[in-house]
Amino acid sequence: MTSSLGQRAREVVAALAPASGAGADEVERYARARWSVLTEPGDGVAGLVIARRGAAAALDLALSDGSAPDIPELSERDWRRARARWLPRRDDHPYPLELARRIGAQLVVPGDEAWPVRLDDLGVHAPPALWVRGRLDALPEAAAAVALVGARAATAYGVRVAAELAGELAAGGATIVSGAAVGIDAAAHRACVTVEGRGIAVLAGGVEKSYPAGHADLLANLSRQGVVLSEVPCGAAPTKWRFLQRNRLIAALADATVVVEAGWRSGSLNTAGHAAALGRPLGAVPGPVTSAASAGCHRILRDYDGRCITSADDVRELVGWDVAAKTMETPMDRTDDTTRVIDALSPRSPRDVAEVARRSGVEADRVSSLLGLLALDGRVVSDARGWRRGMP
Repeated sequence: MTSSLGQRAREVVAALAPASGAGADEVERYARARWSVLTEPGDGVAGLVIARRGAAAALDLALSDGSAPDIPELSERDWRRARARWLPRRDDHPYPLELARRIGAQLVVPGDEAWPVRLDDLGVHAPPALWVRGRLDALPEAAAAVALVGARAATAYGVRVAAELAGELAAGGATIVSGAAVGIDAAAHRACVTVEGRGIAVLAGGVEKSYPAGHADLLANLSRQGVVLSEVPCGAAPTKWRFLQRNRLIAALADATVVVEAGWRSGSLNTAGHAAALGRPLGAVPGPVTSAASAGCHRILRDYDGRCITSADDVRELVGWDVAAKTMETPMDRTDDTTRVIDALSPRSPRDVAEVARRSGVEADRVSSLLGLLALDGRVVSDARGWRRGMP
């Protein structure tokens, strides 16, 4: 059934493949695209058969009327139940594939240069493919990645801490991973965009539609500097199950997960659980003991053996970055450059980045990053004319 593709299928698959570094052949890529339509996220039976037989052969088996393939871990009963889940969607693939082609999404599969091999740690529960919008170079293992997650109903304290952590880490070269929800997720993504850092937003629905709708501009900006991705195809709606399952991707895509603010039963604890199961470092930001919004963080520190996170340096230590290396800066370096940039600004007359760089003696790229960080806590402000010092 997948051994040969029709002309239209070939055209669609070619349009979805990454422009460079495409490692899978067209039949295998097409099969993985169809598997992402057939299954719900984390389907272990599909993952097992794909791992043992390859995506194309596994798809032929799934769509045939035969008995279970000869795989020791797979029973006939589990195979029949899995096919009963999959077959109602056997003809649902043309629309998602065409929609992805129309919006310019790319389909990244194992073997592609852009495939994030961290996901392979999920084993048979790894996604068969990723639907991606943005810069594919944000996906591989080039830099340390940190997941910053937390409550939707975040407090001002949680939003500020998330922004400060994300801004400083992204400015230092880390990739920020989160789920694009309101609250802590959005604060982390916005800070990453502000400092022109690299981020990954993992959606629970198709990448063609922003969810929530109010984050359309945020996700558009993020996709210009990083990527917006999903394991479910275009047109798929975000559901409670898909939100929970996408949390395993957030944990797997990051070298460490930090929960910034979370209630006792927050969904962020689900992400923390996935990180712990994967053996990835886990941290949490403490809050007031009287705050219900931080009860989940305190639970992580007590029950999950999480590391207490109070600064970006704590996160760097959690990830294992060498703070003495050239890619990282010491607190004194950051303080000195920050002071020079602030000194180069006027409280009244806006100045552009080039002028601030000239006055401060700090390189322009570094000035841009520092201004973004300083803007997070109001020490500098900007408008169409440039940057100026904020109110003391």
